Amino acid sequence: MDAIGILVSMRDEDPSLHVRYRMEASCLELALEGERLCKVGDYRAGVSFFEAAIQVGTEDLQILSAIYSQLGNAYFHLHDYAKALEYHHHDLTLTRTIGDQLGEAKASGNLGNTLKVLGRFDEAVVCCQRHLDISRNLSDKVAAFIFILERKCHPSVV
Repeated sequence: MDAIGILVSMRDEDPSLHVRYRMEASCLELALEGERLCKVGDYRAGVSFFEAAIQVGTEDLQILSAIYSQLGNAYFHLHDYAKALEYHHHDLTLTRTIGDQLGEAKASGNLGNTLKVLGRFDEAVVCCQRHLDISRNLSDKVAAFIFILERKCHPSVV
């Protein structure tokens, strides 16, 4: 069955399912455009699309987590560290709530980097250590290696 057939079938079965599908697609489409814009360096426009995606809403908590993470990263690039911290905190809370350990590790690392820039080194160390611990527990050798490499390149910072 092609995509059109699936939509027609879904519409016939439960009208609210069609609305929910469009909401999910719209949220994802907006988030993907935000990601594309950030990749080409247009962080302000990217932020607008991510915020619009949040306004549309989604029931998919993995997508919401990704949007929070991307928003935090975009604000970081815009040097709005308070907003970056806010969205990375949202991401960390959500990943813990849904039990996404890899997401928690990434959110902890993002928080650590943001806290480091803000000069909150003690908090940054705790977050970065959490990132490393989770990565090791998940046998995520690449993430652990990157973390160790970053510390060797910038030992005075964290």
